Amino acid sequence: MSSSTLTPAERRIAYAMAGIFSTRMLGLFLIVPVFVEYSRSLRGYTPALAGFAIGVYGLAQALLQIPLGRLSDRLGRKPVIVAGLLVFALGSAVAALSDTMTGVIVGRALQGAGAIASAVLALTADLTREEHRVKIMAFIGMSIGLSFAVAMVLGPLLHHYLGLSGLFWIIAGLALLGIAIVLFVVPTPVHSRFHRDTEVETGWIGQALRNPQLLRVDFGIFALHAALMATFVVVPGLLVQAGLGVERHWLVYLPVMVAGMGLIVPFIILAEKKRRLKGVLIGAVATLLLAELGLALLESRFGGAMAGLVFMLLLFFAAFNLLEAMLPSLVAKLAPAAHKGTAMGVYTTAQFLGVFAGGSLGGWLLQHAGSEGVFLGTATLAGIWLLLALSMARPPHVQTRLLNVGPQDVSAARRLAERLGEVRGVVEVTVIPEDGVAYLKVDSRTLDEAALANLPAARDAA
Repeated sequence: MSSSTLTPAERRIAYAMAGIFSTRMLGLFLIVPVFVEYSRSLRGYTPALAGFAIGVYGLAQALLQIPLGRLSDRLGRKPVIVAGLLVFALGSAVAALSDTMTGVIVGRALQGAGAIASAVLALTADLTREEHRVKIMAFIGMSIGLSFAVAMVLGPLLHHYLGLSGLFWIIAGLALLGIAIVLFVVPTPVHSRFHRDTEVETGWIGQALRNPQLLRVDFGIFALHAALMATFVVVPGLLVQAGLGVERHWLVYLPVMVAGMGLIVPFIILAEKKRRLKGVLIGAVATLLLAELGLALLESRFGGAMAGLVFMLLLFFAAFNLLEAMLPSLVAKLAPAAHKGTAMGVYTTAQFLGVFAGGSLGGWLLQHAGSEGVFLGTATLAGIWLLLALSMARPPHVQTRLLNVGPQDVSAARRLAERLGEVRGVVEVTVIPEDGVAYLKVDSRTLDEAALANLPAARDAA
């Protein structure tokens, strides 16, 4: 089997892991487009509490995703993942059975406490070869993005037929489906070990937090998901005011999501193939800022006219989808290859904190400053992000490569690193002797693939 080709087992693992992530993320996002509008029937409702209920799962995720990932190193991947999905299902059931805001908040917090992302990525790394891990992780990332799009369309439709309680029961069922995939589809790894490209090294977190370029990206994902959650605290109500019942909101979300995804393709090509990443990033953040300001203007001056809402949502989703696709790639480019897992762990924590801040702040602003205040708040976040993006260093156009080089002593690892560094197009090399892995950053345009493949260590990896 060529090292450049996924084995059938690796393809099954990629689909299974994407399925675990997708069922869970679909469950988390299904209520976003409908919850605030229909939580009014719950005892104790206030807009602030409704926003808090949407966002609180993000706080639990942020606090637990790194610890549970480390726990999976000790107890095993599958037990931690299954336990996390059971907690997620329990939280969904608690929310389904609740008729008070307090009960739903407890349920959402329990959903977030099932923080299995780090453990799932570690299990994926256990089961796949190093040279294919980047593409498999990218496939999982795409499945998460698709889950979000599907949830925005299905949420209003399912709610129409099943109600809010029914939605939470569907979410619980999705968690149980995820458990079935773990137990009956995903193989149990023969050996589990620590993977620097997917897991967090606690000793390197401080360095990740002191890197000004990575911090810009971390703030970006925080602001992006805060804007998403805060915006959807308000948008469903505005669509209702414009004359569109919640059960028909998919008629707006589906076309703007599809069109938004189509619009970003040329910009992804421009960013990666034409190497205009910083310019595209700045343009996307500016578009996000314009969309939020446009929504604020529509609300204050035009009473939320439908055509204007649809256009601004198109701008919002185009910017959101583009940034969601670009930011993980930016982390990989900026972080040392041997510490990418830690950088991504900090990035993911910032993302979940953004979910919490966006839901909580959005609900509080809706209650105290109205819809216009919510959009001005998210526009302020986008404006700060735009200033940070303008001042960031131009990111290198490199890709991560991993080579399985087998056990090495310190001197052999040093010699191998020197030889790899002499290959044209290799711009960074770290060989970790105890891992038996070489972590590379390469320039794909200039990389001498033949020379890299002809190194004895590279041939051994095949």
